[in-house]
Amino acid sequence: MSELTREVSQLQDAPDARGVHESISRLVMRQLRAHAPFTLLGTASGVVLMVVILVTGAPSTLSHKLFWTLHPMHVLLSALVTTAMYELHGRHTTVRMLLIGYIGSVGIATLSDSVMPYAGEWLLDLPNRGIHIGFIEKWWLVNPLAIAGILLGGHWSHTKVPHAGHVLLSTWASLFHMTMAFDDSIGAGTVVLCGLLLFLAVWVPCCTSDIVFPLLFADTHRMAHKPERGRLP
Repeated sequence: MSELTREVSQLQDAPDARGVHESISRLVMRQLRAHAPFTLLGTASGVVLMVVILVTGAPSTLSHKLFWTLHPMHVLLSALVTTAMYELHGRHTTVRMLLIGYIGSVGIATLSDSVMPYAGEWLLDLPNRGIHIGFIEKWWLVNPLAIAGILLGGHWSHTKVPHAGHVLLSTWASLFHMTMAFDDSIGAGTVVLCGLLLFLAVWVPCCTSDIVFPLLFADTHRMAHKPERGRLP
């Protein structure tokens, strides 16, 4: 059982709903601290890829193709994990599961992969900046994958998907959103600042999607009184 699984399972030991809320708050802070080093490693990989793209003069069409491959994959994985977490600890109605799974995946993945990278592009005045909203631009791809992830998470809630995979997908999707805005004028200083923005774009949203968001809608009374059940992602 993973450290996250053990920590969330301990929520069931809380004496009442208030105790569960306090335990969730502590869990969130521990998970943010725990994932910061790995997110930093993912960011370092992103900086290396940025340098490779600039040195080789890779066309922006490559970044475009990679973004539209990784972002839908991120949405699928996020929907699966978010829904599975909620399925174990939430009030189980189909409508609630669909809403929480969709908003927690599409909404937060869009924030991480598109909105925050675009904010960085705007702040750095990148030459070809633009925002790409997956569930609108490629609705026929992103939305069905989100629904598929929700259904998988709802019926396979004991799956153990490594959070590392989610972080890397989000890191690289955010990266290629930003590199679509590059041209030959990008210097070393811009690459470093892009790395910082990349870290922020991934760190909080990823932990929020997988952990914080579904637990906000958890049935705290049920969590405080039910016996241990299975495993979490």
